[in-house]
Amino acid sequence: MKNNKTPLALALSLALSPCLLMATEATSQLDALVVEGKSSEAPTTHYTSPSTRITDIEAESISVTTVEDFVKYEPSMVVRKRYMGDSNGVVGMRGSNMFQTARTMVYADGLPLHYLLESQWNGSPRWSLVSSDETQAVEVVYGPFSAEYSGNAMGGVINIETKLPQEQEFHAEASIFGQDYEHMGHDYNTTGHREFFSYGDKFGDLSLYLFHNHLENDSQPQKFLSGTIKAPGAGTTVTGGNRDLNSTSTDVVYYGDSGEEEVTTDLSKIKLGYQFGDWLAKITVAYEDREKETDPNTWVVDNANNPVWSGNAIFNGDRFSIGSWSGNPFAVSDQNRETLLVGGGIEGPLGASNWIASADFSYFEVLEDETRSSSRNPDDPAYTAAGRVKEQEDTGWETFDIKSRTDRFLGRDDMNFVAGYHYEHYSLEIHDYNSNDYDSGVKSSRRTSTGGDTVTHALFAQWGYDFAPAWDVSLGARYERWKMEDGFYYKWGGDMEDYSDRTERGFSPKFSLGFTPEGPWKYRYSVAKAYRFPIVEELYKNEEKAAGGTAIADATLEPEIGVHHNLMLEREIPDGFVRINLYYEEVDDVIFNQEDIASGNTTFLAVDEVDTSGAELIVQQSNVFNSPVDVRFNVTYTESEVEKNDRNPSTEGNDFPRMPDWRSNLLLTYHINNMWDVSTGVRYAANSYGRLDNTDDKDNVYGAQDSYTFVDLKVNFRPTDDSRIGFGIDNVTDEEAFVAHPWPKRSVYLEGSIDF
Repeated sequence: MKNNKTPLALALSLALSPCLLMATEATSQLDALVVEGKSSEAPTTHYTSPSTRITDIEAESISVTTVEDFVKYEPSMVVRKRYMGDSNGVVGMRGSNMFQTARTMVYADGLPLHYLLESQWNGSPRWSLVSSDETQAVEVVYGPFSAEYSGNAMGGVINIETKLPQEQEFHAEASIFGQDYEHMGHDYNTTGHREFFSYGDKFGDLSLYLFHNHLENDSQPQKFLSGTIKAPGAGTTVTGGNRDLNSTSTDVVYYGDSGEEEVTTDLSKIKLGYQFGDWLAKITVAYEDREKETDPNTWVVDNANNPVWSGNAIFNGDRFSIGSWSGNPFAVSDQNRETLLVGGGIEGPLGASNWIASADFSYFEVLEDETRSSSRNPDDPAYTAAGRVKEQEDTGWETFDIKSRTDRFLGRDDMNFVAGYHYEHYSLEIHDYNSNDYDSGVKSSRRTSTGGDTVTHALFAQWGYDFAPAWDVSLGARYERWKMEDGFYYKWGGDMEDYSDRTERGFSPKFSLGFTPEGPWKYRYSVAKAYRFPIVEELYKNEEKAAGGTAIADATLEPEIGVHHNLMLEREIPDGFVRINLYYEEVDDVIFNQEDIASGNTTFLAVDEVDTSGAELIVQQSNVFNSPVDVRFNVTYTESEVEKNDRNPSTEGNDFPRMPDWRSNLLLTYHINNMWDVSTGVRYAANSYGRLDNTDDKDNVYGAQDSYTFVDLKVNFRPTDDSRIGFGIDNVTDEEAFVAHPWPKRSVYLEGSIDF
């Protein structure tokens, strides 16, 4: 097992928690536990799920360029943001790792941003459909303890609350950022910038908010190319390579990289709100245009100083192959993706009763998603214009929710109730073509087509009862009917394979018991069953990757079934709280998507049982010891283990991949005066494995799951009440670490904003 125990998390915990626990009783109200169907409201008053919350004012202590930065110091979670503008910002929460993307839900004002179409990096939430500047607060809800959420909340739910102005306002912000990334003697100086402009106003009962957000950035290379050392033989003698071990401690020669990713994104959005009587109607329309280009580099040259792009090569007597996959690793690629999100809802009271009713819908469509890749690098003398084109058609989702709630169920002040219906339809269709002309992207012949749909209908209800002084109980249930339909796989030269439609059902009970005696303490135990049904990619997406390997789906996958427990102890302290959560999760038929780095194959597996237990300590306090210092601190210990795996019993007892034992975050903000703030942040995670067999035990190489300690700094200056200048440095110590791909190294930010 990797050495993933560290004194850092324990030292921070021991240093901070005792003094805060001994603080006097709170004089201010704690931002307590919440369960929300929308981030701006609390449909139930019995709070079954632990949660944390950070506002836009608090987030000024963080170098925020995109909305996922809001949560990078929150407990028991990680967002794999590899660079500014990264579209693959996958989320890991508690017992769900960052590649189990279908176990995390993300909402913006009730509109889903989670991408229940694809998994791994392609299944990351569509963060870029929300701008950090429009964000008012972000709440993280842990676990599937509310009946309002499906089993896709096994990890948790991130609720983003955005702004809807009540008076005329203009806001502008601009930022620049960059890093100097060095690896194996190769330097990459990357820079980027972002501009944002918004206008909002209210005209009688009509509220209007519109904005445009533009971002351009270059990333460090996301892959470092290597060849396994082979038996002696013929080959081109080269220089410029680097001999090292890969993540599985195999001798390799690194001979190139995937090149910088040049990314441009434009987001335009309009939001409308209309108040008629006690009812409020909202609608949001967001359009995003994203482009990405990559151009890989070879590091090795022959004796005549000519770059070597393929074939067998010999470096310092070691023989290896360049471009040994079925595809060429030096192929250049261009992606253009355009998406549209439309959503809205209506909410208001039902007559003179105590019931509130609401209805919400969302519609997401991939208008265009085309990736062109060449067969070889244009600088390769063997280059031809041939290439490949991959595109998505008829891809997107529709969702609809209707629910009603009351805080006086049956006319009683000690009861509350919420019930509702949820519908969702997800559709994915991917086509892969050969092309005779990479530049134009004209398609010549079809390689594969694959796709299909999933449809879910759900009914849910949750009842809360204050049955005794200081005691409350919540009972909930969720019934789901899930169906896979219209699945197909077509391979050129082969037969069309149609998958049979299939229906599954799940019933998920929920229970929570709370005890809140007089004084600063409160306690809560919650337990829930949850079904996480397979998503479209896991069922249908079979494809040949452009860089080699194959993605293999499984239309027979059963749903994951989890039982989740959480015991919370919480103490109020002045201007804050100290909280301990103990949690345990037992999940059967875990759908695990694993990529073999050597072959490039991705296979969906059903691991029979994975058990996860953990403990987290959270301390949040403003004005510590009556000083102008705010603290947000958390430390989490998690043990996630493969309990049973009949397909490969040798993995039983192994650590589940991408689940570090320790995570810890510390954010300290010193308010010097009304004009100046200085913040220091520390983000820590222990190392882990990326493979189910736990054979990837080499650290600090491409493909590894490294430990890291990132130290961040942020300074804010407010020359006026309506303006701010921020300067930040992330990863001050320039630490190098990998999360399969490389984390950013020392990155510098400069931003300025003004309201007028």
